Amino acid sequence: MNNYTGQSGFTLVGLFSQSKHPALLAGVIFVVFLMAFSGNALLILLILFDTHLHIPMYFFISQLSLMDMMYISVTVPKMLMDHVLRNHRISAAACGMQMFLYLSLGGSEFLLLAAMSYDRYVAICHPLRYPVLMNHRVCLLLISSCWLLGSLDGFMFTPVTMTFPFCGSREIYHFFCEVRAVTKLSCSDTWLYETLMYVCCVLMILIPVTVISGSYSSILLTVLRMNSAEGRRKALATCSSHMTVVILFYGTAIYTYMLPNSLHSPEKDMVVCVFYTILTPLLNPLIYSFRNKNVTEAVKKLLGMSILFQEIVK
Repeated sequence: MNNYTGQSGFTLVGLFSQSKHPALLAGVIFVVFLMAFSGNALLILLILFDTHLHIPMYFFISQLSLMDMMYISVTVPKMLMDHVLRNHRISAAACGMQMFLYLSLGGSEFLLLAAMSYDRYVAICHPLRYPVLMNHRVCLLLISSCWLLGSLDGFMFTPVTMTFPFCGSREIYHFFCEVRAVTKLSCSDTWLYETLMYVCCVLMILIPVTVISGSYSSILLTVLRMNSAEGRRKALATCSSHMTVVILFYGTAIYTYMLPNSLHSPEKDMVVCVFYTILTPLLNPLIYSFRNKNVTEAVKKLLGMSILFQEIVK
């Protein structure tokens, strides 16, 4: 405690310091950010304005796209601006806000993926009861629960982490204020806090994974009993898309928050975080929706209306 600096703010070491070609990497990340943001924004607009997409599955997908837009916006713009301006400082308030949003959105997405798997379970295993079991009120309740329960992570961990005393170096070996990276800078004993955080993360991951595993196990058994080959193909195509996202998102989260510290290094942690903070928001619109016939038809309709409008203007 005698070495407590009393400074405010931190320095983000960042992803580019580990790269031999930082300018190229920054250009790639900028393009990925634009593609992810525009892809998710387009998907939200299509679901909002096309009445054929006003069903629970697409309602959940629109919420996933909203979370992904916010998720990638929390980290990437700051990282790119730091690289361009050569200023890697971040204030304590901005660091706390970034940490809160990152934890809240991550927790919400964990729960939302479980809700989406339940939606597919009801649609495939109980199709006749689907309109009743997944009515508008139930969908709103599930979405609200995902947002509220997911934000508990942010409310629990951000205030505690940001009130630790930080001694000596304030360099965060990450490209954003990731809670584990910030905790490592503390000069106090954080063993109890890290244990509590580990238990909470295990529960936040284990409960949705249990729901997802149970849902898709039941779906698989139902699909195998289907007489229609076309029905089996459509059901498996939908579920395989969902499982791709689930494995990518939960796999990286398990590595980050459940594996022992001996398997971690700042370089590995940053690379893994790239997958679920930058690449997952890019892949979700492609995996979930743009391979979907209803969505592609909505895109064609939107393009047709755009061409017609241009002709009218001319």
